[in-house]
Amino acid sequence: MSTHTLALAIGLASQLLFSSRIVLQWVQSERARRVLVPTLFWQISLLSSFLMIIYGMLRHDPVILGAQLLSYGIYIRNLQLLGEWRKLGPGFRLAAYGFPLAMLAWFGVGSAQFSLQTMLRTGIPGGWLLLGAVGQAVFLLRFVYQWLYSERQGTSVLPLGFWAVSLAGSVLILTYAVLRLDAVLIVGNVFGTIVYTRNLLLLRREQQQVVGQTSGK
Repeated sequence: MSTHTLALAIGLASQLLFSSRIVLQWVQSERARRVLVPTLFWQISLLSSFLMIIYGMLRHDPVILGAQLLSYGIYIRNLQLLGEWRKLGPGFRLAAYGFPLAMLAWFGVGSAQFSLQTMLRTGIPGGWLLLGAVGQAVFLLRFVYQWLYSERQGTSVLPLGFWAVSLAGSVLILTYAVLRLDAVLIVGNVFGTIVYTRNLLLLRREQQQVVGQTSGK
């Protein structure tokens, strides 16, 4: 199997998992008529992010790799805030910490499939990298915002601002993906923009109902 085929398979598997978590969250939110975030959302996110870390290495794409490393840590923190992290067992937690570090060490040493030196000599145009970096930065800011908001609340929640920033970041990354002809990023972000828009509508409706109930008292 060629490196390109392997990368595509891993990337699509990751995006399938990412999409499944969004569908899960979407379906539960539609049923409740408000935005819900099940614990499984964060568990799937963690596994998906690990696969995307490998994908970023195989693609020698610093934008993808950097973003996923940060996201990975945020997903773990959300599971900790929910009190679910310790329930996963010491073996799983050790693997969750150890596997990304092992992959990064392998990446640093280098292999026939991927290496840090190859990524540093990337031929991606500077303007494209800037666009992708800005998109990923915006996309990551949603989790920084969500993380700080959740820390203040003492539990893991996804506020309105999270979905607004998600939509903006997704559109930027989608543009970068089209320029790079990256099928994995295109598939993930086209679907994501639809769900982010729907969640914004649900949250706005929920807030309007709360305001209406308050005004009627």
